[in-house]
Amino acid sequence: MELPETTFQTVTKGKTSEVGPQLKEIRDGQRAAQEFEAMFLSQAVDEMLKSVDMGAFAGGETAEMWRSFMAQAVADQIAQQGRTGIAQSIQTSISAYQTGTSQSEETSS
Repeated sequence: MELPETTFQTVTKGKTSEVGPQLKEIRDGQRAAQEFEAMFLSQAVDEMLKSVDMGAFAGGETAEMWRSFMAQAVADQIAQQGRTGIAQSIQTSISAYQTGTSQSEETSS
């Protein structure tokens, strides 16, 4: 998602070390969207790992804990790549909610 020009102008005028409130909201939205994507992917990967033969790691609470950690690590890596489009879609919705525009208005511009 491209940042609006007005956001850059508020950041570059005056003190450049300060982050404008609009830019902070965008960054918070990006972080929330990526965290949601990682959580969603973690659950999906965990379900997929349930069908994989884990060999010596199979069975018991330890295996479930290990699978959960593995699913979270894989999901975090997938989310950091940003290729699924989940975070982008969520970020678009968050941005539309914050600005009061509909998603169709935002995607058509």
